[in-house]
Amino acid sequence: MFGLRIRPKAMKKNYAQQYVFALTCACIVGLLGFQETVRAQAVPSAEQVSARDAVSAGATAPATVTMSTVTRGTGSSLVIGPGDELDVTVYGAPDLSGHTRVGSDGNISLPLVGYVHIGGLSSDQAQQAISRQLEEKHIVKEPQVSVFVKEYTNSEISVAGEVAKPGVFSVLGPHRLLDVLEAAGGLTEKASTTLTISHRNSDELTTVHLSNDPAQMARANIELQPGDTVVVPQAGIVYVLGEVNKPGGYALNSSGGVTLLQVLAAAGGPTHLAAVSGTKMVRRTPTGLKELSVPMKDLLRAKAADIPMNPGDIVYVPSSKVKSALNAGALASSAGAAAIYRIP
Repeated sequence: MFGLRIRPKAMKKNYAQQYVFALTCACIVGLLGFQETVRAQAVPSAEQVSARDAVSAGATAPATVTMSTVTRGTGSSLVIGPGDELDVTVYGAPDLSGHTRVGSDGNISLPLVGYVHIGGLSSDQAQQAISRQLEEKHIVKEPQVSVFVKEYTNSEISVAGEVAKPGVFSVLGPHRLLDVLEAAGGLTEKASTTLTISHRNSDELTTVHLSNDPAQMARANIELQPGDTVVVPQAGIVYVLGEVNKPGGYALNSSGGVTLLQVLAAAGGPTHLAAVSGTKMVRRTPTGLKELSVPMKDLLRAKAADIPMNPGDIVYVPSSKVKSALNAGALASSAGAAAIYRIP
């Protein structure tokens, strides 16, 4: 009986050990499966990598295209012309390399090659033209040529007229109008706000009106090309002399139209010593200087129509303390020495 009691206990102990072993194995298998799942989520698949790369490439592609387009546009405007100074390098053939200058016919002379026409070509196109000649004449097989333009003698923009420093300015490629005017020292007080631009090898003229309005100024800031000439003419000037707060000459704006009261207002109006009833205007005519009476009191009281002024007109407001007024000739001489201002 004693033996029968012990056997069930032993069997129960074996079952417990087997149960613990099975539970341990299940836990190990579960942990291994969890690690594989985490690894699969951490490392993307080939399809995911391809998809992600495609999205990244799509996001950066437009910037690359824009940059290449801008680069081509900038380089295409620089062409080689007569008088330009070049350094031509043929890699692996120093005897064929050297310094040269473009002739008046647009040709350069290279050793063993002879004359190569590169006038009107960009530096890249000139490299291709020289390489083609070297290959066609069996001088160099698959040549690698570099053309460096040390000086563009035909890349100049001229500025003439009413600027602080008129002259010829060397430029590389296109430049904006305001940049060129700034290089010329800016407009003088006598400058007109209407400019004329002529172009090389063209009879077409471009007229530009400068304005104080920022939007119109931005539209007027056109692109100039090498060979262009900017002419800044003198503006029409009217003069206000005598007993006014700011006597001098006043340059007309691009609209051109101005009246006597507008010019008088720009000059600060009559002083307290002014004898406004004696105001007169001197106008240049084909027959000479002509004096015109001005009903200043009626103009100031809006009892008379305002008087349009022409470029070169002189308005003189005498002083109440001086009995004798200046004649037309003396006024014309005084106007020549007057300071110049611009009508707003």
